[in-house]
Amino acid sequence: MHVTIYEVAARAGVGIGTVSRVLNNSSQIAPATRDKVLKAISELNYQPQAMARNLARRRTHTIGAIVPFFTGYFYVELLRSIQAAISRHKYDLILYGVDDLQKKEHYFRHVLQQRRVDGVLLISMRLSDVFSAEYLRRKLPLVLVDAYHPNHDSITVNNEDGAHRAVQHLLRLGHSRMGMINGHLESTPAQERLEGFRHAMQEAGMPVNESLLISSDMLPEEAAVPNDGFNKEAGYFGMRRLLELHENRPDAVFVASDIQALGAIRALQQSGLRIPEDMAVVGFDNVELAELVGLTTMKQPIREMGDLAVEKLMAKINGAPPSSKLQHRFQTELIVRDTCGAKLKAQRNGHGRIDG
Repeated sequence: MHVTIYEVAARAGVGIGTVSRVLNNSSQIAPATRDKVLKAISELNYQPQAMARNLARRRTHTIGAIVPFFTGYFYVELLRSIQAAISRHKYDLILYGVDDLQKKEHYFRHVLQQRRVDGVLLISMRLSDVFSAEYLRRKLPLVLVDAYHPNHDSITVNNEDGAHRAVQHLLRLGHSRMGMINGHLESTPAQERLEGFRHAMQEAGMPVNESLLISSDMLPEEAAVPNDGFNKEAGYFGMRRLLELHENRPDAVFVASDIQALGAIRALQQSGLRIPEDMAVVGFDNVELAELVGLTTMKQPIREMGDLAVEKLMAKINGAPPSSKLQHRFQTELIVRDTCGAKLKAQRNGHGRIDG
């Protein structure tokens, strides 16, 4: 026979409103009363609707974020946005920093086993089908950020289109010998940005010189490039490798992240080359430092990505039905500053118009 909320209330010695507030995790319920209601639910094997069933378990009011190398500027800004959004829900944030991508599954398993959090944000890492199924089986809410899985809510940016438009911009400015400094090619954003680069060159009828395409996994051990390669070291040593080509070096470089671009700019400055006169540079992300150095870049809506990720995760925690649209892909925006040569070209042409 189906147990009703009235029977739970009678067993616990409270009103049905109190049972409802416990199911909805109200902060106005005394701990002793909450315990009585939860005990009655357990004893009677009360099965509320899916939403209530989710809410009946005790909550930690904590969200876990599994993130690689959270000292990187992109991750710092993304986590700042996530922390602000979580705080609005009166939740706390636990960071699980993955310093070695080969060990990421240890963290996936650890979070599942410990169950210290009400939901998980998985940032910039691939989720295997095995762990996808396990998270679904354990009913631990999960949202992917800067990563994609067909069975989970995924917040991504259109990396391929962003890279495509960055290269188009450089080509329109008259640059023809195009290079690229990328992250590790096992990274999904790195793969997609490389595809965007190739597409733009093919569309323009320009040959792709493979010797001008540098990825972080191609760099020597002395470069000491950490994990995914989206860092200053990769940008610095990647640019040095391009500069070793001397007269065959590129006249413009698309760099797959702003932090890499900072390293690349340092290498150019050390070599005595002028930016953009001798080599133009465009980055990707639009972190705060990009504006300080006048870096032209493709802006990712980092704050909006963090806000939406938290919104979707909180909806899952609160028992909302599965979304009909699991993937949300943001678009990038070209931010023209000093390093691409657009402003210099406008000055030489005698007008201030800058084409995007």
